[in-house]
Amino acid sequence: MKISFIEPAILLNAFAMTLTIPLTAQYVYRRIWEETGNYTFASNSNGSECDQNKSSSIFAFREEVQKKASLFNLQVEMSALIPGLVSTFMLLASSDNHGRKLPMVLSSLGSLGTNTWLCMMSYFDLPLQLLIASTFIGALFGNYTTFWGACFAYIVDQQKEYKHRIIRIAILDFMLGVVTGLTGLSSGYFIRELGFVWSYFITAVVLIVNLAYILFFLNDPIKESSSQIVTMSCIESLKDLFYRTYMLFKNGSSKRQALLCLLIFTLVIYFFVIIGISPIFTLYELGPPLCWNEVYIGYGSALGSVSFLSSFLGIWLFSYCLKDIHIAYIGIFTTMVGMTLAAFTRTTLMMFLVRVPFIFTIMPLSVLRSMLSKVVHSTEQGALFACIAFLETLAGVTSTSAYSGIYSATVAWYPGFIFLLSAGLLVLPAISLCCVKSIGWEEGSYTLLVHEEPSEHTSD
Repeated sequence: MKISFIEPAILLNAFAMTLTIPLTAQYVYRRIWEETGNYTFASNSNGSECDQNKSSSIFAFREEVQKKASLFNLQVEMSALIPGLVSTFMLLASSDNHGRKLPMVLSSLGSLGTNTWLCMMSYFDLPLQLLIASTFIGALFGNYTTFWGACFAYIVDQQKEYKHRIIRIAILDFMLGVVTGLTGLSSGYFIRELGFVWSYFITAVVLIVNLAYILFFLNDPIKESSSQIVTMSCIESLKDLFYRTYMLFKNGSSKRQALLCLLIFTLVIYFFVIIGISPIFTLYELGPPLCWNEVYIGYGSALGSVSFLSSFLGIWLFSYCLKDIHIAYIGIFTTMVGMTLAAFTRTTLMMFLVRVPFIFTIMPLSVLRSMLSKVVHSTEQGALFACIAFLETLAGVTSTSAYSGIYSATVAWYPGFIFLLSAGLLVLPAISLCCVKSIGWEEGSYTLLVHEEPSEHTSD
């Protein structure tokens, strides 16, 4: 008998993702360090000691390594752009007919293949450029945004009531906070005690367990319309995907269309900043004046993951006295403060303390997704989350690429510039939410937007 709990699959995937991201960032950094010069990488050094004499050779060497690491990350992200966009859109848009499990399975297979290849690369010391090829192939099967988009659509399929839906997403954020926090905290010890090979091997095993759970134990609430699928050619299927996405924006009143566009814009821009700055934090902590080792990187990652837990508590508490749009405001403005403070951080203690303003960083993502899910009909959820995941994939790849390029160009004269830029960009989603409010966003009344018959459009 199959079950309908998506949470185990999400938590296993979150563990793999949270462990893989710092592992890969530090693996690339260490490989480039070893290939650039003759300096020994002191992994057991004190995490807060660093030569800050700009005239010394080691200082210039660290800056050179950071530039090369940023540019290599740019190449890796660009290799995943096109295949990630195409696969994410097609898999999630088709999930309304084929079920939510298909994008989960394929994206997990892509992650498993990439982690297996990284394990082989670290064991056989293969050329680092092969990581670009493996990332491209893995993106053909989808990526993390594909997996998350399918999971959110799965939850929406089960929870018809908005209040239950947002609470379940908030609970999920709480569980993610626990898992990612513990994983981030232990990631440094994984590298120090087990090394990169066994760490990647453990991640691959977790992804295999996750695949087994999705395939053999997880129920799919969407029944496949097999008769329709058989009679449709590949070209017709693609036309159907684009048509349903087009109708998502065409149907309904002009108010619904405006709300849909503004909310998606707000979500994507906020996602762009959050995803883009994440790998920069690791590079910033590895370089001068902090020069953290893998254990300190793990501590920082764990503190950053606390935002999942605190965001859950924030949504739970604020929902009793504030509207959703105001909860999103709080998350945006506190994150803006954190970005500004991070730009001027120069000591280990301050870098830990600067994580405090980021406690509500995840709140806007959860709230905005819930708000969007209520604007559209239940039969349009797959198309909606396909559109969101497509745009998140585009924003994620372009943001990490842009942030890597900007950080590489500015690290020599002011490493904290990228954080000030992020704080400035967060003004855009804040303005967009002001427009949403001015249109007339009212809790509980916008369900009418879902059921409006687009008679003026269908007659065209």
